[in-house]
Amino acid sequence: MQSLIAPSLLSGDFARLADEAKRMQDAGADWLHMDVMDGHFVPNLTLGAPIIASLRKHTNMFLDCHLMVTDPGKWVADFGKAGASSITFHIEANITDGNVSALIDEIHAAGMKASVAIKPHTPLDDKLFNVCDKLDMVLIMTVEPGFGGQAFMPDMMPKVRTLREKFPKLNIQVDGGLNEETIDEAAKAGANVIVAGSGIFKASDPRAAIATLRSSVDHALSSHSTTTTTTATN
Repeated sequence: MQSLIAPSLLSGDFARLADEAKRMQDAGADWLHMDVMDGHFVPNLTLGAPIIASLRKHTNMFLDCHLMVTDPGKWVADFGKAGASSITFHIEANITDGNVSALIDEIHAAGMKASVAIKPHTPLDDKLFNVCDKLDMVLIMTVEPGFGGQAFMPDMMPKVRTLREKFPKLNIQVDGGLNEETIDEAAKAGANVIVAGSGIFKASDPRAAIATLRSSVDHALSSHSTTTTTTATN
């Protein structure tokens, strides 16, 4: 497991997305987080598969597509063809026959990684736990999905800790209000994939902002590894 920093292009200049992608890559980003909103599942409308396809022509970066849409299964083929690297869908969305496992399989069959997102007011339960072994990542939202620039919700950290304890090797992503002031709390809880919008794009030095986020996660991962090793030898 490693630290992965994913700037959210929702905070970038939509008229210059290719340039913004290059700027983030040069600043040391691992992934690009793409916020896909349908104006129905969340009260905002952003981008879709055609923009992913256009951006893919200009970057080889991992495109981490977070689908805040009512019917995620409807869009799997389109995003796969567009060049998305990963699809994260909400467990609260309308999923055919309620079969989360089948949707994960469909995303994998389309050549993408599959992840599940959880809204702040959705509890962790067996609906998620039962598919975690098939997932590439779980996203714990630390704001209500739909808009950038919201304040970090520290009361979401128990969810992160629970997932990390139950699934030590799982990639756990946090999204919402992450910056140099909030990263330590998320990293200590067990998050290793960090989405940050304004915390990176609005920073005077995006490279330094990314380095700060990564350093916090790396320190937490190292501390956890040391603790685990010590416990195992005692």
